[in-house]
Amino acid sequence: MTEHVQDPWLLTPGPLTTSMETKQAMLHDWGSRDASFIEMNARVRDTLVKIVDGEGSHVCVPIQGSGSFAVEATLGTLIPRNGKALILINGAYGTRMAKILDYAGRAYVINETPEDTPVDLKALDASLDSDASISHVLVVHCETTSGILNPIADVAEIAARHGRSLIIDSMSAFGAVPVSAKEIVFDAILASSNKCLEGIPGMGFAIIRQAVLEGCEGNAHALTLDLYDQWKSMEANKQWRFTPPTHVIAAFDSAISQYLAAGGVAGRNKRYSNNCRILLDGMRALGFETLLPDELQAPIIVTFKMPADPAFVFEDFYDQLKDAGYVIYPGKLTVAPSFRIGCIGNLDENHMNGALKVIKETLDKMGVVNGVPVAA
Repeated sequence: MTEHVQDPWLLTPGPLTTSMETKQAMLHDWGSRDASFIEMNARVRDTLVKIVDGEGSHVCVPIQGSGSFAVEATLGTLIPRNGKALILINGAYGTRMAKILDYAGRAYVINETPEDTPVDLKALDASLDSDASISHVLVVHCETTSGILNPIADVAEIAARHGRSLIIDSMSAFGAVPVSAKEIVFDAILASSNKCLEGIPGMGFAIIRQAVLEGCEGNAHALTLDLYDQWKSMEANKQWRFTPPTHVIAAFDSAISQYLAAGGVAGRNKRYSNNCRILLDGMRALGFETLLPDELQAPIIVTFKMPADPAFVFEDFYDQLKDAGYVIYPGKLTVAPSFRIGCIGNLDENHMNGALKVIKETLDKMGVVNGVPVAA
């Protein structure tokens, strides 16, 4: 019998550490047309809508692939060919939406702020006031380039006041940062199976206002990315148009059940916020500085500035942490050299304290005096 080796703890923005119960849910083969699988798929869709209080107004349309597949499918389905988007960018995932629209041949303009700065609400208001051709506003909820939490309630209020459609990429926040369709007006919110709901990668989904989706026939630029067609098919026979990621959905169904049992969004937010607090306190005690002030920091992933100490070499630091069982993430910033440590996944305060202990030991081995960055 092969000896079990503990998987590394993933302190990343995804894929993430999952529970044994979630892993075990994949130990069964499902027929995609079986009644039990169809029931499971419907349960997942219905529950995702309930998480954002969208019953009666919104529907969940899943799609095979990572979260970016869901983003591309949603933008191509909801934005008509004569539409025009305003993209609020303060990181790589906003930039990715612009690239998607380039491929799709959709018009867009950009309001961009630095990666350590929230989206500019005054600029948004002014842009919508001055350009009547803008039909859609696109915003990233938690931009994991930096870990910043954007003010989507304020964005939604401005978009609604101007009568524009709002699409929220909530990939890294859905299920852990509260969002209610009864309080925030949006036409679509997007996420995936492997982030704060702690499933495995392989399925993205969009929760879309049904009244809007009903008018989207013919918009999509690709058959496989047509969420209108996907939705109509699922409503007609409860089945996916093409082979579904059955094991991903089974794992996701289990993960969602565990999520609800642990208190839903309130319980998840509490655990992640505690993880984040422990991480911030511990790293600051070692001299590290965060890119963001605490009031802008989402409890999802934290960006730390690179230490000035010449003994600190990130590649060595990363490798030694990985060898000790903890995987962190390189930085993705243009504003400052950095690296990132995540707070999400099936991790708790014991894992965060364990990571901090290994980080301190690794710095000692490397001869790094402290994590203080170069003075600005």
